[in-house]
Amino acid sequence: MKNKTSVQFVILIFFMGIFISCKKNKDNQGTTPPTDSTTLAAKARDSALIDAKDFYLWYNDIPSTFNAQSYADPGAIMTAIRAYSNEPGYTSPVDKWSFGVLKTDWNQLSGGIGSTDNVSVDGDFGFSVFFRVDGDLRVKLVERLSPAGIAGVQRGWRVTKINGSTNINIANADYIVNSVFYSASSTFTFLKPDGTSVDMTLNATTYPQQTVYLDSVYHLGGKTIGYMVMNSFLGDTAQINSDLQNVMNNFSTKNVTDIVVDLRYNGGGYVSLQQKLADYLAPTSANDQLMMKETFNDKHQNYNTSLYFSKAGPLNPNHILFIVSQSTASASELLINNLKPYMTVKLVGPTNTDGKPVGFFPISAGDWYVFPVSFRSTNSANSGSYFNGFTPDAIVADGLDKDWGDTSESCLAKAIKYITTGTFILQGAQQIFKEDAAVSAANSILDKASFKGMIDARGMR
Repeated sequence: MKNKTSVQFVILIFFMGIFISCKKNKDNQGTTPPTDSTTLAAKARDSALIDAKDFYLWYNDIPSTFNAQSYADPGAIMTAIRAYSNEPGYTSPVDKWSFGVLKTDWNQLSGGIGSTDNVSVDGDFGFSVFFRVDGDLRVKLVERLSPAGIAGVQRGWRVTKINGSTNINIANADYIVNSVFYSASSTFTFLKPDGTSVDMTLNATTYPQQTVYLDSVYHLGGKTIGYMVMNSFLGDTAQINSDLQNVMNNFSTKNVTDIVVDLRYNGGGYVSLQQKLADYLAPTSANDQLMMKETFNDKHQNYNTSLYFSKAGPLNPNHILFIVSQSTASASELLINNLKPYMTVKLVGPTNTDGKPVGFFPISAGDWYVFPVSFRSTNSANSGSYFNGFTPDAIVADGLDKDWGDTSESCLAKAIKYITTGTFILQGAQQIFKEDAAVSAANSILDKASFKGMIDARGMR
């Protein structure tokens, strides 16, 4: 999933999304000079800065000398204001997320339609990659209805050649990004788990994305364990809510006692969708209790919001474990944070999560929507300043060599170990995993095409 989201879902928490734009009229009779594209672009840049100085959490730190016209477009302005996100207790700016996007690109993903950020390419191939170690590039996820999914590509396959090049290493991460995400057509050689290779030429297109990748039930160690892969909180909200209901009904029918939710590549999305999943996962005792608060800057305290649990379904799991990674961000972290005061929550994964306890909403700026970070979230214990992310209770390598739901996959296996024994520690010497810093940096480059956001599209502007 790329760095785009939606403006067409109208209800996220309580309110209708209402976006106001100004229609420009051209007088071809010469009475009023026509507004050319250069003037419109300049106005869009000015509008983006005005919006930032109005809604940005750290608006007071944007200098008066900030010149919107010195930037290429509203997106560049949103990137630039990040430097002024000065948060108490942190020595560096905390904002990594404020962004702007063309309305045409933003709207395309509103129904969960896969696409690339590169406007010259219509769509993408529908798969993403990470390095397992230097030189070992693996498919980390595949969209089922994408070109890669239809061709049969699966998580865990190794990419050994791209467009004829075997230069598959961390130093070549930028080339890999361009070939995988921003090309109209690329040829790949995949090494499958059975040792056979297959060559594929994939052509970019758009496709409906899935959010719930997998749900399974395992009977292990006297436990009935429900496992689900939730890859996003974006897309067709009605469909996602239906999918969540089906998964939870299945878990209930099969008397699931413990749940593992895989959020390792979930960059977030709509607050309302994490709220729905939280209502299913929370214990009955949380019903009607405070789930979270959203707090805006001092100009917009009237938009502050409190959400409460409304327990859904009969599940009251003994344990809930989340599989996470550096790609787990925003609404995914929000889900974890909101459940913590009400139940024991354990995390498994290779690294800290992204660290995004803040959110935004789309604001119109000409042909763009801009997303200055506009609110912070806290749970019922008033905890929410996790800009460094959440640290896993068990630090385990991402099992990139295994497909979803494989109980020998390192993260899922560790979660099952805890559920069935009450401990993460194996008998004998405990091996401590630490992801190689160079591999982690390369994977961060590969992950830049993924959206990370907490969206409340109530549409104040």
